[in-house]
Amino acid sequence: MFSNDKPYRDFAEFLSAKFPYKVQKISVNAGFTCPNRDGSKGRGGCTYCNNQSFSPGYGKPTRNIPEQLADGINFFSHKYPEMKYLAYFQSYTNTYDSLDSLISKYEEALSYPDVVGLIVGTRPDCMPPELLDYFEALSKKTFVMVEYGVESTLNKTLERVNRQHTYEESAVMIRETAGRNIITGAHMILGLPGETTEDILSHADMLSRLPLTTLKLHQLQIIKGTAMAKEFRLLPESFHIFELDEYIDLCVSFAERLKPEIYIERFTSQSPEKLLIAPAWGQKNYVVTEKIVKHFRERETWHGRLYGSSQGQRAPHIL
Repeated sequence: MFSNDKPYRDFAEFLSAKFPYKVQKISVNAGFTCPNRDGSKGRGGCTYCNNQSFSPGYGKPTRNIPEQLADGINFFSHKYPEMKYLAYFQSYTNTYDSLDSLISKYEEALSYPDVVGLIVGTRPDCMPPELLDYFEALSKKTFVMVEYGVESTLNKTLERVNRQHTYEESAVMIRETAGRNIITGAHMILGLPGETTEDILSHADMLSRLPLTTLKLHQLQIIKGTAMAKEFRLLPESFHIFELDEYIDLCVSFAERLKPEIYIERFTSQSPEKLLIAPAWGQKNYVVTEKIVKHFRERETWHGRLYGSSQGQRAPHIL
């Protein structure tokens, strides 16, 4: 079993090995856009995307980076006065700007008191070599993690949701980034339209071939104001919206096939109720995670148990 006594390798275990104190991510909205919105690749963005659905209340683009960090730190420091923080550039594509502007924003965040590292979320087609050079040099001095939005390993799905990049581009950039000793993560959405359960589970096999340190999973959510919301309204039969118990079982099956060295940062996401169309589970993220842990134990299985098996089928339950 894993050192945290959970049936999967979680992100908290990774952070505890990196830092001698508690650390917390603080989301930063630095006012970036996306090549899939400004017309350089496409317009309208990914069909599922509404950044309001994952930007916390303290991260408003009308506030500058130090103000957002101050708000976030104030939010968490009451409970853990000794905590340190990671500046998490989250909203939109956080490597999509001039090199000088990007470095200025990253350095501004890193210079803030008690900020001990940087996490940057981006697309695999928005990482110029010069920026990788910067991250490589920076990672020798402080904590740096780059998280790529992969979303699916199937190009037909990526095309359908208007990602405007291929899975092959994700794989190349993940290998390039990890090859420079930069901590590399990926983000995946489980349940994108047109994907079968076996398609979803095969993502675990594909991702396991990549030099990933961390992986974020979450269920497909239909969010108001998105192109996908319109598609869902017009063609609901083309979607499979997971019931909670069904999704919990899916997550356990996914983790069984995933390389056990990959840290799973999360299994689920929770959008504001006022924006969410489906699925309406009505459960906090930590509650769903607790249910997933319970289901691992009910199935007498663990993260990576089926990793490398040729068929990815469930093996006999042996502890």
